[in-house]
Amino acid sequence: MKHLGRLMQVWLVFIVVAGLPDSVSRAQTEPPSPPSSSQVTISDVQVRLSDHGPVVLLKAEGKTIPIFVDMTVASSIYGALTGEKMPRPMSHDLMHSILEAFGGKVTQTVITLKGGTYYGALTVAFKDQVKVFDSRSSDSIALAIHFKAPIIVSRELLDSAGKVLTPESKAQTL
Repeated sequence: MKHLGRLMQVWLVFIVVAGLPDSVSRAQTEPPSPPSSSQVTISDVQVRLSDHGPVVLLKAEGKTIPIFVDMTVASSIYGALTGEKMPRPMSHDLMHSILEAFGGKVTQTVITLKGGTYYGALTVAFKDQVKVFDSRSSDSIALAIHFKAPIIVSRELLDSAGKVLTPESKAQTL
């Protein structure tokens, strides 16, 4: 089992350093475009517990987009927001450390909604390369927070999925 963990670390480093063909990594090589007037940069991220489980709240312009996540991802995002460290690194902590160790960084993530599922387009810069990776929205958000990178949504998504929350919301902070 110890060897399997080491093998996975080596494979992850290979992916980061050498890159995989686009058909395998699903990465795009176009550099990220800055937010346009049709895009909104998220101004605040919170992690809460709701009646339906952990939820990440993306806030901008008085609206909140709720994205439900599992407890592990919620803990990782919460730790990245507050600076609290777990006794052992979580997957997002490990990816953050690996990228930093090799001079890479997350420059932004763009969250979209397709067919009722949120997606993340995670932009990673490494040396003179910039690639955009398809990811789960929660992983993309976690890594963006670790790198203090902007989280971007379309104005259409903010208008359609964004809710105005009232102060008496029953959600509690983790």
